[in-house]
Amino acid sequence: MDIRKLLIQQSQDYPQKKALIFQGQAITFSQIKEVSFKLSEYLLGLGISKGDKVAIYLSNCPEAVFSFLGGFSIGAVIVPLDFMLTEEEVVHFLNHSQAKVLITQPKKDLNLRSIKAKCPGLETIIVCKQRVEGFLFWDSVLESSQAQEPEIEINDNDVSSIFYTSGSTGHPKGVVLTYKHLSNPGRTIDYFLKVSEKDTFLCAGVPFSHIGGLGYILLMVQFGSGLVLMEKFQPLEFIKNINNHKVTIFCIVPAMYIAILSLKESDKFDLSSLRFAVVFGAPSSAVLLKRFNKICPKARLSNGWGMTETAAPNCMLEPGLDKIHSIGKFAPGMQAKIVDDSEKELGFNSQGELWVKGEAVMLEYYKEPELTKEVLTKDSWLKTGDIAYYDPEGLFYIVGRKKDMIKVAGEIVFPAEVEEKMQRYPKIKEAAVIGIADDLRGEVPKAFVVVNPGEEWDEQGLKEYLKKCLAHFKIPHYFEVVNELPKNKTGKIDKQALIETTA
Repeated sequence: MDIRKLLIQQSQDYPQKKALIFQGQAITFSQIKEVSFKLSEYLLGLGISKGDKVAIYLSNCPEAVFSFLGGFSIGAVIVPLDFMLTEEEVVHFLNHSQAKVLITQPKKDLNLRSIKAKCPGLETIIVCKQRVEGFLFWDSVLESSQAQEPEIEINDNDVSSIFYTSGSTGHPKGVVLTYKHLSNPGRTIDYFLKVSEKDTFLCAGVPFSHIGGLGYILLMVQFGSGLVLMEKFQPLEFIKNINNHKVTIFCIVPAMYIAILSLKESDKFDLSSLRFAVVFGAPSSAVLLKRFNKICPKARLSNGWGMTETAAPNCMLEPGLDKIHSIGKFAPGMQAKIVDDSEKELGFNSQGELWVKGEAVMLEYYKEPELTKEVLTKDSWLKTGDIAYYDPEGLFYIVGRKKDMIKVAGEIVFPAEVEEKMQRYPKIKEAAVIGIADDLRGEVPKAFVVVNPGEEWDEQGLKEYLKKCLAHFKIPHYFEVVNELPKNKTGKIDKQALIETTA
């Protein structure tokens, strides 16, 4: 993907069209190209060349959009850093990635001078939103630059980005993607949903430091679509934005659907503009989507799957199919198979680990050859760590994570299956299941439950309900009612935090 050419094309085709809407303010495609190219020129003036690393540590804001597009336009390697990271984590990733430039904003407990001192390879820090003495200010950078088209040849095989998926002071996992990989999110979503310049997407707090967040920016420049950007997910503001800006497509995680469905005002807004509502992130999503469909009956529902390591998304359910618990089929250019513990390929309806192969699979984990060998086979199959199966129609279904399996006296329990059944119980708003040690059985399931407002907790009633749809060994042995479940940076339930509470 050549971001520079796409910016030029969209600014010519739709110069005054609202490309980006943030906090009620609209930015046109012409303005996006101008600001992005000003940043490109400034970076080139600093001596940044194709292949140099530029780190972006910003909240979801227009400056972040310009930073990605400006960096990509000169063939830089973008290192997106989650704005929730601590200073120590930021320092670690800056040094590990060998970033030369950091684009950031003031934040509590963030000492820029300390970061500069601890990162010897970091040459320049550009600060957005507010001046910080001793560092370049974003507004001044733009005022001193011209919006000239960068004359940089960018090839599909050039490295575009390093996405860190875990680790801080331990083993970081820097997923290396090329410029060709940047085409995958748009190509996949277009294959299943048929995107055009008439669409308006809504990005609600999905960090740009995750491939799912960056995908919104890429869709905007690839198809000339509009993008409504929310810095944080707020359920009421979310449906207001759909109503006010006639949003046609959004992709969110299950916890966000739960928050929207909890709103008393959800039926007071016009959501008829929605063409598609898509969920990524959990196999228990079918129940949530069906509930959401009641407040948005015109939207077609879809489920999907993908990883940072596969430039997500890669797999989606064709809208309209009555198998919403399926993640669907893989897009062209990707292969998938299910294997057992001996790496033997399995047939339909047999559960095993999902392996994928194709043009969307990452190059490697940055500076981690041994870790790369653990997940990438010699013939380029990626071991996803997801347990799945496919049916005779070729539709795939995620059962759970391999590492999340609970072994109860030798029997395998997947938390996702238990959570999906619990989610159907009318008194439950949200549920999460983990395994805890048990002297007799080795492990047993424990459930954390959030009860719907106004409902009384009825443990016995829930158990009786679960007996009708789950084998006895899958039913949680312990239940703990909580006010809310902890969430990670992408809005998914933080199972590790729950595990730590029981340690």
